[in-house]
Amino acid sequence: MTEAIDARTREAVRRLFESSLQGPVRLLFFTQRMPCQACREQRALLEALADLSDRLQLEVHDLQGDAGLAQRYGIRRVPATAVLGEQDHGIRFYGVTSGYEFDSLIEAILMVSGGETGLDAEARALARRIRHPLHLEILVTLTCPYCPAMVQLAHQLAYLNPQIQADMIDAAQFPELAQRYQVSGVPRTVVNERPAFEGALPPRDALLEILRLAEPEAYEEVEAALRSQRGERRVRDPDPGHRYQLLIVGAGPAAMGAALYAARKELDLLLLGDRPGGQIVNTAQIENWPGIATIGGQELAEQFRRQIERFPIAERLHLSVDRIERDGQDFLAHAGDGRVYRAQAVIYCAGKRYRTLGVPGEQRFLGHGVAFCATCDAPLFRDKRVAVVGGGNSAFTAARDLLPFAREIHVINILPDFQADPVLIDEVRASNRVRLHPAMEVREFLGRERLSGIRLRGVEDGRQQDLAVEGVFLEIGLVPNSQPLQGLLELNERGEVPVARDQSTAVAGLFAAGDVSDEAVKQILVAAAAGAKAALAAHEYLHALRDSRGGDGGQG
Repeated sequence: MTEAIDARTREAVRRLFESSLQGPVRLLFFTQRMPCQACREQRALLEALADLSDRLQLEVHDLQGDAGLAQRYGIRRVPATAVLGEQDHGIRFYGVTSGYEFDSLIEAILMVSGGETGLDAEARALARRIRHPLHLEILVTLTCPYCPAMVQLAHQLAYLNPQIQADMIDAAQFPELAQRYQVSGVPRTVVNERPAFEGALPPRDALLEILRLAEPEAYEEVEAALRSQRGERRVRDPDPGHRYQLLIVGAGPAAMGAALYAARKELDLLLLGDRPGGQIVNTAQIENWPGIATIGGQELAEQFRRQIERFPIAERLHLSVDRIERDGQDFLAHAGDGRVYRAQAVIYCAGKRYRTLGVPGEQRFLGHGVAFCATCDAPLFRDKRVAVVGGGNSAFTAARDLLPFAREIHVINILPDFQADPVLIDEVRASNRVRLHPAMEVREFLGRERLSGIRLRGVEDGRQQDLAVEGVFLEIGLVPNSQPLQGLLELNERGEVPVARDQSTAVAGLFAAGDVSDEAVKQILVAAAAGAKAALAAHEYLHALRDSRGGDGGQG
């Protein structure tokens, strides 16, 4: 029988443990009643390791027999190894830790025992910016010499930050995960069950990629600071005491199109926007942006922002504008931080927000079972029953995004038929986990602390039924964010801002673009182009305003 650890390696590890192990380390190993070959190999390896130091304690558990313990440590497959010190640091190995991953196991044991990660100060600071639960999965092969670098970094992050759990996963042992995460090369890093990047990146680069997906606001702050250091970002903070030539409200494609053209015209520009990228960050893949075959929505939003911030503009993001009013020929924008900003002209590009049902229980469960973005939140509903409310393309796209995760998907539409493209409907209906409910409406959201179901009523027959679900995605359209303009101009019956061909409105100096306007075609490219048109029209307006004042630029 082949030894789990050869004699030479065993002696080297024994000496290493003797000189370096400080505190006790527990190795929790989970197998199954009829152990697989990999389970037998990993148990033999761990037993051999435990014999090398009295500071190592091996505990062997059965996944089914010790289901409570497995659930406590988040173990769902075998063979699984958890490395614990005085507390659980979220360090896991799935598969056999042989080959190059033997080093990863040894490093994890030494780190948990000694308390030192070896990360530099910058990496430690970035790791501490993760404020929400984060699950890192590093898919590897045991013959990959580059994989241990990413595995060890993930474990170092987990040791530093209690919000992080980090798993090494042998892609060959778990082919279903390799397929789900589209592994074509290793190491493959997965962030909260979404493929993030491939390859062994340097720690700072890897952390930035992880932050980009896990903590977007923290990533924006760090990435912006790095660009400023490189001279690639020239923005400045807004000044409430300054009179700007042009204020752009929004941060989506229309606002970015407007900002690009306004900055190139060298206007004194202030950009105030709530959510960088707007709705496009909820889109997994965009395939109709000219010159790029396919790009993620978040990535396109980042490219927009990087391009705009190369210009010397004033900018504040993650800030709402609550009201815009006229003050003589100027405009005053009342922001969510209580400050008031003044500008000679405004381009309003605040987009739309998700429509809600307005039924009992809805507000209480927003963020606690009721959601809007399946692209973002689908992994949170793994093995759960969910409902999608709506009958158009967005509803069936959400259902499709949920297929790899949810156990059961109910599509509920108030109309007797569905309005999505037939190809999309057929794709979703092909799954035996999907149930369609035409001519049904949601009357109430049920549950106590978390959502447990919805109450439905038949539109035609009034028949009522309760449907047990743990998540609901609302895909029933959008509402224009036009409230800040109420009282300044008349909106149309849908709450949209009426605009002329040059994006001007009935109020001189006020322009609008994107989904908040009455433009019939709501597309990313159309919105960006409308923003550009608005900027050019605003430039002409300001030029005429200056001429009418005898050359006074109006800046102060």
